[in-house]
Amino acid sequence: MEQIKTYIDQIAAISKSDWNFFSSKLLRRTIPKKTIFLKINEVENHISFIESGVVRLYIPKENPDKEITFGFSFEDQFISAYDSFLTQKPSLYQLQTLTETSLLSISYKDLQEVYKTTQIGNLIGRLTAERLFLIKSKREQNLLNLTAEERYLKLFKERPELIKIIPLKYISSYIGVTAQALSRIRKRL
Repeated sequence: MEQIKTYIDQIAAISKSDWNFFSSKLLRRTIPKKTIFLKINEVENHISFIESGVVRLYIPKENPDKEITFGFSFEDQFISAYDSFLTQKPSLYQLQTLTETSLLSISYKDLQEVYKTTQIGNLIGRLTAERLFLIKSKREQNLLNLTAEERYLKLFKERPELIKIIPLKYISSYIGVTAQALSRIRKRL
């Protein structure tokens, strides 16, 4: 719980009573490595804070080699099929752990209660949503403005530990190239 408290403290000052109410709604979940914990067409009912682990967001395909990985979330970040969470409609993609992952999760219903009951809930919700939007916007801009090689270098400059954790087939999909093209990029570097 200390990690999420530290994260929230960086966003805004939270009263003890608001923290106690919010933290009472959090459920700790430990999810084994390589587990799909939200499947396509399921409604996302949680937003979760990653205490440890790595999660992949992807669009499944009949041929697993054609899956489209479009996001990763790491320790001290929030994870959710956020569009499904907000609309309470079925997700168009899946969430999968790449390592054993520990999450602190809050349900949609409980989060609405936090918004109504606490003074700080709406501010934290808005600021968290803004951070998720900025991550998404940055990725889109990178896809539009950078070459595949530049996207690869930027990814590992920002997150050098990825090469040890994330299979190259997911990285190639994430930066928008085939596994063969990524192999050629890596050989040039």
